[in-house]
Amino acid sequence: MPNNNISLSSRIFYYMMVFIVVESIMIGGVTLYQFNKKNSEYHEGRLERKENNLLVDIKYELKKNGIDSIGLLNNSTVLQMADVHNLEFELYNLEGVLIKSSTALTGVRGTTLLDGKILDYFKEFNAGRYVVNDKNSSYFKSSYNLVSNFENQPLGIIYIPYFADDSSSKEELGGFLISLGFVHGNMILIAFIIAYFISNFVTKSLDSIGETIKKTNLQNQNVKINVKNTPREVVALIDSYNTMIDELKSSAVKLAKSERETAWREMAKQVAHEIKNPLTPMRLSIQTFERGFSKGEDFSKQRIREFSESLIQQIDTMSSIATAFSDFAEMPEPKKEELNVVEVVELAIDIFNRDHINFKYSSKKILANFDRTQLIRVITNLLKNAFQAIPDNRDPKIEVNICEKDNNVEISISDNGYGISKTDMKKIFEPSFTTKSSGMGLGLSMIKSIVTAYNGQITFKSKSNVGTTFNITFPKN
Repeated sequence: MPNNNISLSSRIFYYMMVFIVVESIMIGGVTLYQFNKKNSEYHEGRLERKENNLLVDIKYELKKNGIDSIGLLNNSTVLQMADVHNLEFELYNLEGVLIKSSTALTGVRGTTLLDGKILDYFKEFNAGRYVVNDKNSSYFKSSYNLVSNFENQPLGIIYIPYFADDSSSKEELGGFLISLGFVHGNMILIAFIIAYFISNFVTKSLDSIGETIKKTNLQNQNVKINVKNTPREVVALIDSYNTMIDELKSSAVKLAKSERETAWREMAKQVAHEIKNPLTPMRLSIQTFERGFSKGEDFSKQRIREFSESLIQQIDTMSSIATAFSDFAEMPEPKKEELNVVEVVELAIDIFNRDHINFKYSSKKILANFDRTQLIRVITNLLKNAFQAIPDNRDPKIEVNICEKDNNVEISISDNGYGISKTDMKKIFEPSFTTKSSGMGLGLSMIKSIVTAYNGQITFKSKSNVGTTFNITFPKN
């Protein structure tokens, strides 16, 4: 599970702050949108009202003076209407020629013409009003209206430029936004304080639960959680934890009992295997001695002494195992002593039939600190496994090589047996694993333990139906 250093209280606090800030931004945005919408509607309605009032005023002037042409309106009357309605405007005939204007700055009477698109719009759609919004400014509009008399006879076109003055509205909006910002600033400050206390309140019980769970294991006397004033969801979590503590206590008792039983079984297996290991070479030594004696061979004192030493060493090994078992201790502790590895290995090889073993060494004297008994045990176990791995219909060929490399001793034992399958290679050093029909499967596991105890390592290479080579490396000192 990926590690996240952000605490739950910080997350709650952060999310509340983000919510308040986003809410403030949304309110500000909605306020601006609403202002622009209402302001646009206001100016649109204001422009229409001014247009309608000006058109009605023009109609009354035409009727009052008894004229039927907007070109006959007095210039003073045009200026007066512009002042009354506070609007600048221009009057064009139906052909689009300028004939009257409330200002002399916009065009030349009788010369200035309306855009053809505007005239076409009035003719094509038979419309009474046309408004153009300025592309460069949203505050300026150009309004064109059809001028008619009370009989609805079209007399011309009036052009009204309209500029929306929003200065007062903007000042009002600015004041409102400042007040709104002040209110929301205080709200954020208050929310900051509230979020701090709420996040601490929510996570206080969770922190207590977390500290208690950290201390929970099978060995400790676990304590149930009792936290007051906690949320309902946290209460459910506490109840689940307390139930788990009861079940854990029961499981711990069962596990302890099972571990003791397993330990006894494993110890029994190890003791049986360790006792069986020296018995095998003892049996082989006696059988070898008996065969030679029955054939009338003459045994030298040195040869008899070697047989005797081998038997005594194996008997001593069984004695130490029995003592260790009676004291509920581990297998005999290895003792380092300086020995000639070649000599000890040769002694272990003598237990077996030398005709099938090819023994090579780089030097007759290779000194190293190792336990003599343990080294003999390692070699005899590997040789025994090598002989057992060779099929009955195949002549055994076993090679034992010893050499020095840097400050290490290297021992290799090769056979021409069945080999180790790929599926078994990963489990070969596991306790209780064996491919034989008999045996406990502790041999290679214990060999690895012995070699590892001397800071060494054991590896192997194997090829199906060709053979296996075990390589042992350990430091001299």
